[in-house]
Amino acid sequence: MKTIPEKIRAIMTSTGWKQMQLAEKFEVSQSTVNRWLAGAEPEGHRRDAINEAYERLTDESPSSGDNWHPIPIVGFIGAGAEIMPEFEQVPPEGLDQVHVPFALPEEMIALEVRGDSMLPVYKDGHVVVVYKEQKKPIQAFFGEDAAVRTSDGRRFLKTIMKGSPVTLMSFNAAPIENVGLEWVGEIFAVLPRTQLKRVDRIGGIQGSLKLG
Repeated sequence: MKTIPEKIRAIMTSTGWKQMQLAEKFEVSQSTVNRWLAGAEPEGHRRDAINEAYERLTDESPSSGDNWHPIPIVGFIGAGAEIMPEFEQVPPEGLDQVHVPFALPEEMIALEVRGDSMLPVYKDGHVVVVYKEQKKPIQAFFGEDAAVRTSDGRRFLKTIMKGSPVTLMSFNAAPIENVGLEWVGEIFAVLPRTQLKRVDRIGGIQGSLKLG
């Protein structure tokens, strides 16, 4: 049976919360969380809340024995929608966290698809995993689907075609012509919602820690 400090660390690991965020959720000070982690016994209703949160976590999240691996979603990518990354207000731990059935290299990032211009291959809500750093020249991506950031700061999921200098093609929308690109993210994997185990930051465990 896990101790209270072990349960708190498991909650922090799964949600990506720091001590201050955990303290806010349990409505205590950060120094109180420190004492709990050092072995101090929480008062009754706090202990019950920690146990309930941990039980929800083990029910809703994949266990370590399942070989599922957590990855934060660091932003959105437009497939019909127009995404301006500098206005996303993405927290350091990411917009959300999903668990994928394979280990990912550290050089990967995940982006959530917004829009339907790339149907039927990429649906709204799919998660694309791409290389964080561009590894090849733009010319190497001609004819390929990729995540891109344009010179005016927009981020899209499109097929890159040779143009003046580049044309971004959609499966069922008008092309975006004469586009300059600052970054191309090569696609490593595309993950439908049905294949993801998700920790929901609105419902799930994160929405369940408010104490009455």
